[in-house]
Amino acid sequence: MGKAERNRQQSARERIAAQQAAARRAENRRRFLIAGGAAVAVIVIVVVIIVVSLVNKNSSSGSGGSTASGGVNGELLPAAVAKNVNSVPASALDTVGTGSVLSFNSKPLTPITGAQLTASGKPEMLYIGAEFCPYCAAMRWSMAVALDRFGTLSALHGIHSSSTDTDPNTPTLTFYKSTYTSKYLTFTPVENETRTHAPLQNTTSAQMAIWKKNEPTGQLGYPFIDFGNKFTITGPLFDPAVLAGKSWAQVAAALHDPSSPIAQGALGTANFITAAICKMTNDQPSNVCSAKGVTAAAAHLG
Repeated sequence: MGKAERNRQQSARERIAAQQAAARRAENRRRFLIAGGAAVAVIVIVVVIIVVSLVNKNSSSGSGGSTASGGVNGELLPAAVAKNVNSVPASALDTVGTGSVLSFNSKPLTPITGAQLTASGKPEMLYIGAEFCPYCAAMRWSMAVALDRFGTLSALHGIHSSSTDTDPNTPTLTFYKSTYTSKYLTFTPVENETRTHAPLQNTTSAQMAIWKKNEPTGQLGYPFIDFGNKFTITGPLFDPAVLAGKSWAQVAAALHDPSSPIAQGALGTANFITAAICKMTNDQPSNVCSAKGVTAAAAHLG
């Protein structure tokens, strides 16, 4: 074999060795990428599991608050407590009359004008509030009592207002996920924010327009209640402080005692709300709208 032939064979072997080395490097790179991709996939799965776990934990605790304190879901009221809220005797409401309302707010409702507010073919009562709001906390008890006189309010959950606001941890209800049926009116509740100020239920553009138009100060505030575009309530009608330190059961029981400060505030307010609803329903049902406590409140509607 000549020297030239040996050189050609040597070059061929070198090329083959180089190709094999390149192939090994490519294979190693492919395996590294596969292994790296698998590692990334594992990391992604772990992150997803952690996120889902945190979301579920927050959901079970009421989106930032314990179920007892009042997050998104709150705590379904025990049957006995719900019954006390929904069965306040007419005699107790008549005995209270205007209660402590006028001493707390001399102009509890504001007359307004505009096209009749309706929904589902019935006059509409629009409520916009927030779960953190202590003034909404007070007003919900009164709304629940008043609405029960015209229909059935169910699936009520107990919550507390914000722990860092005025009148912290006021015991109350939330209308989020509640249901209301009535042949006289439509009740539309919008709980705008949770007790930790997280977004909850959005207002529609039409609701926002009504809200902006009828806020006397020009600044949106809670609570806001529109009674068929006939009257509005834009603040509390009694002092939330009377509810301080009470349980939901204690508040519901106090609603049956006309002499209690809670009844004087909450039932007095319920009579004003009832009187405003009666203006929407053309004084129907007549036995409710002609009740002594309701007519006493109606004299101060403005």
